[in-house]
Amino acid sequence: MNKPTSDVSTNSKESSLLQKLGPGLITGAADDDPSGIATYSQAGAQFGFNMLWTVLFTYPLMVGIQVVSARIGRVSGHGLATNIRRHYPAWLLYAVVGLLLVANTINIAADISAMGEALKLLIGGKAHFYAIGFGVLSLLLQVFISYQRYVRFLKWLTLALLAYVATVFVVHTPWADVATSAIMPQLSLKKEYITTVVALFGTTISPYLFFWQASQEVEEMRADPLARPLIHAPEQAAANLKRIKLDTYIGMAFSNLVAFFIILTTAVTLNLHGVTDIETSAQAALALRPIAGDFAFMLFSAGIIGTGLLAIPVLAGSSAYAMAGAFKWKNSLENTPMQAWQFYAIIALSTVIGIVLGFTAIDPIKALYWSAVINGVISVPIMVVMMLMAARVDIMGKFVITRRLKILGWLATGMMALAVISMLMTFFY
Repeated sequence: MNKPTSDVSTNSKESSLLQKLGPGLITGAADDDPSGIATYSQAGAQFGFNMLWTVLFTYPLMVGIQVVSARIGRVSGHGLATNIRRHYPAWLLYAVVGLLLVANTINIAADISAMGEALKLLIGGKAHFYAIGFGVLSLLLQVFISYQRYVRFLKWLTLALLAYVATVFVVHTPWADVATSAIMPQLSLKKEYITTVVALFGTTISPYLFFWQASQEVEEMRADPLARPLIHAPEQAAANLKRIKLDTYIGMAFSNLVAFFIILTTAVTLNLHGVTDIETSAQAALALRPIAGDFAFMLFSAGIIGTGLLAIPVLAGSSAYAMAGAFKWKNSLENTPMQAWQFYAIIALSTVIGIVLGFTAIDPIKALYWSAVINGVISVPIMVVMMLMAARVDIMGKFVITRRLKILGWLATGMMALAVISMLMTFFY
């Protein structure tokens, strides 16, 4: 079955804000997936306001590293995996892609299960059946809807995240205490605190986001018949680099704003009422009900479903882009399944395995938590390689990253490395 052709104009002079937003907005919103919601909820429930600082701290670093990934894609005309394959040892490529596949598949499994549980909370029924339905729906949308139409669908899904902003305003919030704790938190060197910080960093700055945004910049370029890689068409650079900057700044701000409110909601409700152990996003929603009321419960639950529908295609898609880049497969959501069958096979396989894992004896909570930790660990070598690529003239031409981006990117890389080392040290003390 052929995918319908896009009916969206690719006029490069489009000026509306919504038209300028795309890869950065979707990438940022997908960062707040159900598994991320679980991590943020646990942080807020266990440590209260003392985890809010992580969201403020990571914002400029997240912007810097995501702009770097987007520039690599748009300047070179290739995704991250293809660039790694072309310029770095094969063992590095296969190690990075392999770990990315494992972490993404675990995340997909957790997200699909969380969506099923959330719908069960809202309307009753069997969570497993709902999970299968969500997984199949996501897969069909990716396979049979053209890229441009699918992007519009994903853009509108980002509005689901506003549920978490709205939730905090239906409960009493001591804003003065919030501001004080966000700026001057009470830090700790305890193992639980450090591991949670690493999990938050691994959730906020995740490898799949790098691969997805770089690949989406390539998709946007392919969708415009007049567009070419900036290294070969420098006259197109000013408009595109400005768009990437705006798109990423807004997308990451949206992502971190929502993360801030999820931590705040669970801190001001669950933590202040003695509920400190939250393992899933659905459990967080259920725990909110007797404390914050039915409206907050329904908002939180509905948000889980919306964010899951947004995140699953990003997780499966980033795995497919990585695999396709590593093995020289065709890789575009504009291709039909027959034109890029290996690419779509990875999307299908990742989603199906994610569904199946929900029916196994594997503890999804432990798997989810450690997938966030794995993300934190593998982010470091990927970020190092990205920063090196972005400074190479043979890859970026005259569009090598600026000093400001170098500082932000290397700070983000150093921060992730320090967080991972700190976590590993806690295992020995």
